[in-house]
Amino acid sequence: MEAAIFDLLLRWVHFLAGLIWVGHNYSSVVQRPTYRPLCAEDLSNDDSPRFQALLHREHGVFRWASVVTWSAGLLMLWHRGTLGGALSLHAALAPIGIGMYIGTLMMLNAWFVLWPHQQKVLGLVPATIAERLRCSRISHLSSRTNTMLSLPLLFFMAAGAHGGAYLFK
Repeated sequence: MEAAIFDLLLRWVHFLAGLIWVGHNYSSVVQRPTYRPLCAEDLSNDDSPRFQALLHREHGVFRWASVVTWSAGLLMLWHRGTLGGALSLHAALAPIGIGMYIGTLMMLNAWFVLWPHQQKVLGLVPATIAERLRCSRISHLSSRTNTMLSLPLLFFMAAGAHGGAYLFK
């Protein structure tokens, strides 16, 4: 019984943290579909309303949600004894393994591409205006990449749990 409760807890942590992580990406695209990276005039005055809105919106929750989602997913696979099969894309575990690899790529993108550049854009790390403008474009593309990767990620995660494994027999 304890194993079932632990599995249920992991599943809900994975699900809720995933909602926060992926939801942040989607809300960014849906709420601001015509968003453009910063331009020189946006950064000429760090007190501008646009810059302040950008600064206050960045709270980092989505980055930590990626770690919690990823960790809970790996722990769930390990607890069930299926981590090795998912890592090797073995038979029926191939869809969940593909989803796991996409999720890993997304988390690494958030931490090692998006966040370092976003720190410069937000002024948390010293950078010239030219560097901040370049980093704004990279942050924009990195965020959109994660948003687009979330579609196949969700497909493969759902396929692994709801019969999509028949495609990989």
